[in-house]
Amino acid sequence: MSFASARRRFLTATAGLAGLLIVAGTPALAQSAPEFETITPGKLTMSINPTLPPLQYVNDKGELQGMRVELGNALAEKLGLEPEYIRIEFAAMVPGLAAKRWDMINTGIYFTEERSKLMYMIPYEQAAISFLVQAGNPLGIESWEDLSGYAVGVELGGVEETRTREVNKMLEEKGMEGITVRTFNNFAEAFQALRAGQVDAATSIDATAMYWQQRGDFTRAISGLFPQTATFAFADKDLADAAVDALNELKEEGYYDELFDRYGVLKIDGDSFAIRGPGPQ
Repeated sequence: MSFASARRRFLTATAGLAGLLIVAGTPALAQSAPEFETITPGKLTMSINPTLPPLQYVNDKGELQGMRVELGNALAEKLGLEPEYIRIEFAAMVPGLAAKRWDMINTGIYFTEERSKLMYMIPYEQAAISFLVQAGNPLGIESWEDLSGYAVGVELGGVEETRTREVNKMLEEKGMEGITVRTFNNFAEAFQALRAGQVDAATSIDATAMYWQQRGDFTRAISGLFPQTATFAFADKDLADAAVDALNELKEEGYYDELFDRYGVLKIDGDSFAIRGPGPQ
């Protein structure tokens, strides 16, 4: 027998033995690999700006907490991945996603047509804008017109800043004095400026504003403005598709509804999740 023939027989026998081992082995070994890739194998890396209690914040022990954190953890588990969070300012999140520094933005990024052309966005939450003022509302602010002439603090780069500037434009179009918009690196800094009297009001989302009011830190003077849709955002289409399937499973199992009811957050319209918009072009 030639060496080549012997080698072929050896390889055939080895392949057959390997096939038997796979069949007889654990189910995990027999399963096909996931149809998506993540930046770090085995992990779902998410960017988050934990300055918006009760949705995303850091507790006294330095642990990430909140509705969006819980949903992110449940999503990672459904995907068979370990959740990992990168705490970073919002302004860096979209460039970081494009640069593949994280797999997903989990900070309640609002849907816009422009953003939907840069990433794959999955709506999962309804939110609106509030304006917080100092506790007791000493300035008597009750409507957006009452913000005329005052300074308002807001996080840099988000839809909240856009909407705050929109209120300024609305005031000017009515012939009223506008507002002075002061931007900060994150919401925590904006809220601290309000607490210190450096601004007269601060922009927030409804759920966070209610949280601070219930704590007694501030008064939610205005709420329900500019209803928006919050999303998860991905750079990879295959991972986004897998996330859609996972979210739909969480909804079918009742987890999604229970979580949102527990936090008093508005759910999306419709019975299922889907990518909205065209995605990167």
